[in-house]
Amino acid sequence: MKLAEALIERADYQKRIEQLKKRIHMNLKVQEGDDPSEDPVAMLSELAEIRQALTTLIKRINRTNCNVPFDSERSLADALTERDQLFDQRQLLSKVVEEASLHMDRYSQTEIRFISTVNVKAIQKQVDQLSKAYREMDTKIQGMNWTIDLED
Repeated sequence: MKLAEALIERADYQKRIEQLKKRIHMNLKVQEGDDPSEDPVAMLSELAEIRQALTTLIKRINRTNCNVPFDSERSLADALTERDQLFDQRQLLSKVVEEASLHMDRYSQTEIRFISTVNVKAIQKQVDQLSKAYREMDTKIQGMNWTIDLED
C-alpha cells in the first residue's frame, strides 16, 4: 500500500468514527416501550474495532514518515512539520492583514479615527511568500506520498 492510500484510509476511519459517535449518541435513550433504531452496544464494539485499526494505521504512517528522507537534510516527518508551520504562520499573517485593512466609516470629524499600526503591504508580501513556500512543499509531499510504500 502506498502512503497516499494509507492517508486516504486514515481519513475514512476518522469519518466513520465521527459518524458512529453521532449514531451511538442518538440511540442511547429511547422512550419507554420503544426500541432504539440501532444497537448502541454493537456500534460501540464496531467503534472499538475501527479505533484499533486506525491506531495501527497511524503508527505505520508515522513510522514511514520518520524513516523516509524528504531531501538530504530532512525526513518526511520534518517536512510535514515545517509545512504545517508555514500554514499556521500564513494564516496568522493573513488575519493581521485582514484586520489591519478594515476601514471604519466616519460620519463626522468628531468621531475617532483609527489607523493601522502595521505595514499591510509588507505583511501581505510575507503572506504571498509563505503561500508559495507552502504550495511548493505540499506539492512535493503529495507527489512523494504516491511513490512511497507504507512500512509495516
